[in-house]
Amino acid sequence: MNQAQLMAQVKKMQAEMTKAQEELANTIVSGSAAGGAVTVEVSCDQRVKRVRIAKEAADPEDLETLEDLVMVAVNDALAKAAETSAKRMASVTGGMRVPGLM
Repeated sequence: MNQAQLMAQVKKMQAEMTKAQEELANTIVSGSAAGGAVTVEVSCDQRVKRVRIAKEAADPEDLETLEDLVMVAVNDALAKAAETSAKRMASVTGGMRVPGLM
């Protein structure tokens, strides 16, 4: 492979990576806790988009439990977003580990 072919391949991969990153920014995953009493939607670029809390989960006498449920739901959503992102970027890079992407 000559240098021109290599540069063309790198440019193509960069364009595919940019497209994948844009797609991931628009891909939403959900995490939940307590059987859906708390749900969190996160984009695959790690941005929280929505938090939903069922009325029965909001006990003013027990805010600590609600805080824990929100934390569990956020962590669940973030883990799903990271997994989705890793799979999508691996399809672009052919499984090659690229620093800063995964």
